[in-house]
Amino acid sequence: MPIRETPWPAGTPCWADCQVDDTTLARDFYTALFGWEIAESAPEAGGYLMALRNGRPAAGIGPKPPGQSMPSVWTTYLATDNADDTAAAIAAAGGNILAPPFDVMDVGRMLVATDPTGAAFGAWQAKQHFGAGIYNEPGAYCWNELHTDGYQRAQEFYTQVFGWSFTEIGDGENVDYATFALDPGGEPVGGMNDSTKNPGAGPAYWLAWFQVEDTDATLAAATGLGAKVLMGPDDSPFGRMGVLTAPQGETFGVIDTTQAAGAPS
Repeated sequence: MPIRETPWPAGTPCWADCQVDDTTLARDFYTALFGWEIAESAPEAGGYLMALRNGRPAAGIGPKPPGQSMPSVWTTYLATDNADDTAAAIAAAGGNILAPPFDVMDVGRMLVATDPTGAAFGAWQAKQHFGAGIYNEPGAYCWNELHTDGYQRAQEFYTQVFGWSFTEIGDGENVDYATFALDPGGEPVGGMNDSTKNPGAGPAYWLAWFQVEDTDATLAAATGLGAKVLMGPDDSPFGRMGVLTAPQGETFGVIDTTQAAGAPS
């Protein structure tokens, strides 16, 4: 069981949470789908729920910001050692700050921004809450990737802000896809997909993937709970996977990494 008990290195996708209209409905859906245990937060947390696997933080469920019109979404958070410095770097690199750095009680300091291609993401400076305490196992997130129609511009932006190093693994014709690492030659911590190779892909966005034991069964269960299957089940060199829209509209991926087929490009 991969666990984390210290802050994630800066630039690593360290947390994912969804913002929805009805947290109770989301709680019921994800508890049934992933077997999450849900912990209530302090009243000053504004109704934020912490999803646990084996007693460790796996993801979050929160209400949408009051007074803001926005779709239900999953947000990927990138670790930072200093949220204020990261906000300045984002602005200097051409990003847009949606929510300037602010303290979340004593658990951390965060911001929300969009990159120059329009994809929203968060940055998390850990204090009491380090981010995901469990990962890469069923019921926990295992991968985060950016889908963007500004592939090269996005790579330049995230390299400037977080120092990422990219490795192209697509075929260059049908698929342009790169993994990113914190250092050249380091272990990949996420990915980036050129969505111009997928007609009708829509605006740029970050996609969070959750590991499951059986992709086909998970997609069937999710459909029975009111979700819609957008893609899959499909085999890949990384596992059997599918993409879903939950009943309130937020999109996420599921993958059984034990069922890999073929080899990466």
